[in-house]
Amino acid sequence: KGDGSSMRKYFGTDGIRGEANRELTVDIALRLGYALGYYLKKKSTEKKKIKVILGSDTRISGYMLRSALTAGLTSMGVQVDFVGVLPTPAVAYITKTKKADAGVMISASHNPAKDNGLKVFGSTGYKLPDEVEEEIEYFMDHIEEISTEVLAGDEVGKFKYAEDEYYLYRNYLLSSVKGDFQGIKLIIDAANGSAYRVAKDVFLELGAEVIVINDTPNGKNINVKCGSTHPEILSKVVVGYEADLGLAYDGDADRLIAVDKSGKIVDGDKVIAILSVLMKQRGELHQNGVVTTVMSNMGLENYLKSQGISLVRASVGDRYVLEKMLANGINIGGEQSGHIILSDYATTGDGVLTSLKLVEAIRDAKKDLHEMIREIKDWPQVLINVTVDNAKKNSWKEFPVLTSFIAKMEEEMGENGRVLVRTSGTEPLIRVMVEGREETQVQEIAEKIAEVVRTELA
Repeated sequence: KGDGSSMRKYFGTDGIRGEANRELTVDIALRLGYALGYYLKKKSTEKKKIKVILGSDTRISGYMLRSALTAGLTSMGVQVDFVGVLPTPAVAYITKTKKADAGVMISASHNPAKDNGLKVFGSTGYKLPDEVEEEIEYFMDHIEEISTEVLAGDEVGKFKYAEDEYYLYRNYLLSSVKGDFQGIKLIIDAANGSAYRVAKDVFLELGAEVIVINDTPNGKNINVKCGSTHPEILSKVVVGYEADLGLAYDGDADRLIAVDKSGKIVDGDKVIAILSVLMKQRGELHQNGVVTTVMSNMGLENYLKSQGISLVRASVGDRYVLEKMLANGINIGGEQSGHIILSDYATTGDGVLTSLKLVEAIRDAKKDLHEMIREIKDWPQVLINVTVDNAKKNSWKEFPVLTSFIAKMEEEMGENGRVLVRTSGTEPLIRVMVEGREETQVQEIAEKIAEVVRTELA
């Protein structure tokens, strides 16, 4: 997994993921149902019925996995409330609001349609801690231990359709916005995924003029050449319709990528910059800080500094961003990919919420998105991937010639740049990233470091 989570057998950084029916099988979903049901019952002190909220994106394999998961949970006496096709953050919100014992989202987020995933939230709406995931995995592998007290046939759990919870989430999104969006013209790209109803719903309700594309899910077209991972078509539509901006979500709608009126793509880092500046003006920005990842451009850091906002960097991955936010008491953070956490409103990234806050910020600043990002000047960035000996890849920090050379280059750049060297999680590669004010210097230093990496580790 490349992030220290390799202790866990099924759970990665974002739930249990894999190609549906081949890696993520019906058997795994069934065993997760048993294990989660058993864990929740064991943990519960009261004699009440255990309740789990279940939601899904639009993938064809969602029904298959839902059936297996539900079979496992109900056989353990758990009540399952299926809330239908809703964004991942909606499942987290409904779980917390309804005081359910857990929530499960069936989705592989921005991955292709053949993949799927099972993401589990605790009763507070946050993803489960590692040690709980490990305990659940133990039960998944030891079904015989947990099936000793089989329930009588008239005592198993109930499954019910709870699709009206949609309105609970929709109304909550509406309540996060002050005023309305009259006179704003937007294009929404729903990625043929989870946001296909709710995004249009809330923006129309707020009075915006809305055109929606990619909102006809058929089980196989989720994320296909659309949404936050492919905003190219959205760019063309925004320009063609002369809209004020475009908003693109991913398959489970926990990410947002925006497009300005000239068709330029605005990534998560720039969205964070816009929102945090407005939050600071309103006195809502805790610690005058934001959390982004090690990948964020120094141009962003400089721009924020000019606005009196400090930037804290986390490892790549939304759980690491959230950890840093909680540790530093910061209420906005996220990644370039558009996964943005606004912790005053939600426990996890929420693309639709982020887009509402972005449109609100643009409206209140009385500028368009195009103008607001003009001041954020990205610094030149060079990335070189060096193929290395796999055995040496993870121990590169133990090569003094390399580490002292990197330190020397960092010293040479000083305030005017930075060096980021990291390993690929999946391939025998070392990634050398250098950014700075001067393009020629950046290129030169990146090549020098790459050369030393080659000599030492190839």
